[in-house]
Amino acid sequence: MLSRRRFLGFGAVAGAALATSQFPLEAFEPSRHGQAVDAKTALGAARANAILLNSNENPYGPLPKTNAAMQQALGWANRYPDFEYDSLVWAIADLHKIQPHQVVTGCGSTELLRVSACAFLAPGSKLILAWPTFEAIPAYAEPTGAEIVKLPLTSNYAHDLDAMLSHTSSGPSLIYICNPNNPTASLTPRKDLDAFMAKLPSNSYLLIDEAYHHFATGSPDYVSYLDQLTSNPRVIVARTFSKIYGMAGMRLGYGVSSEETAARLRRFQNQDNVNMVAAQAGLAALQDTVEMQTATRRIVADRQEFFNQASRRGLKAIPSYANFAMMDAGRPASEVSTYFKNKGILIGRRFPLMDNYVRISFGRPTEMQQFWKVWDEMKSSS
Repeated sequence: MLSRRRFLGFGAVAGAALATSQFPLEAFEPSRHGQAVDAKTALGAARANAILLNSNENPYGPLPKTNAAMQQALGWANRYPDFEYDSLVWAIADLHKIQPHQVVTGCGSTELLRVSACAFLAPGSKLILAWPTFEAIPAYAEPTGAEIVKLPLTSNYAHDLDAMLSHTSSGPSLIYICNPNNPTASLTPRKDLDAFMAKLPSNSYLLIDEAYHHFATGSPDYVSYLDQLTSNPRVIVARTFSKIYGMAGMRLGYGVSSEETAARLRRFQNQDNVNMVAAQAGLAALQDTVEMQTATRRIVADRQEFFNQASRRGLKAIPSYANFAMMDAGRPASEVSTYFKNKGILIGRRFPLMDNYVRISFGRPTEMQQFWKVWDEMKSSS
């Protein structure tokens, strides 16, 4: 199965093979096209018939006003989204009480990770991050020639800020902190991050990924860097519309920093990186505060029910501040995921350093009932 994250690598290998081949391109097109169609058909069928608990998506879909906005936006698909883009940027700026020039939009928040790597990394600099964490930014950092420093999480699955700080003294650095962290759904307290930030050298930039922000707001240890702004111009905060807003397939995100830092990031931004439908949908989502809060409460309730069910079975799960949980399966994660896949349920992949843990995205109640049914069958069959 060819996932979105693997597609670019596949294309590069295939392109290199074709470029060095003695055969004309035409000789390969029919078979490769057929393979691509077959793979897409098989993938579509698998997704359509499976319960998807593998990608930290919102199982309830976009908010009602967002759905309506997307339908309306299709009528403007033949036009460039200049006005809509500006409206979205102003709405983001108004939401966070900042200036529009402090906003950098992205094709998903992953584009913000890419432009940050491009803007601040080069040979002689370092990318410093926890491990495991979201894997996109080290992949973006590799072509820059920067050193990539991966540091284990602490015993309570927070970022090891002292260890991170120890690696910043030898040259320029970009520190990536996903908070809450993916895949562990764990939290690093704001007070610890503030103390860490105060010690950073002047040639270090801090990228805070708040993709799961809305699910952590009930914790006293969590305060967003957009809800309580910092004056540090070297802090970049990334947000996404993929999670609470249910727009993972639309690819929309943004970053916020000082005007100077935002301008530096914008140099590496894709031109016209927000399409007409995503721009109008994002604007509608930001304006639908009541439905967003309702959606948050619903997923937080689903999270509590997951932990209730895990507790009844005596299972150990890492406390979650996101829309997923990391749970000790007591056996290799690859075995568990294969078992569930054969039962029509997709769960998270294996993550480095956590071979016996499985990441479960929270689905709708009926989907989670089926998950636990399969879990119990798996345990009874072992």
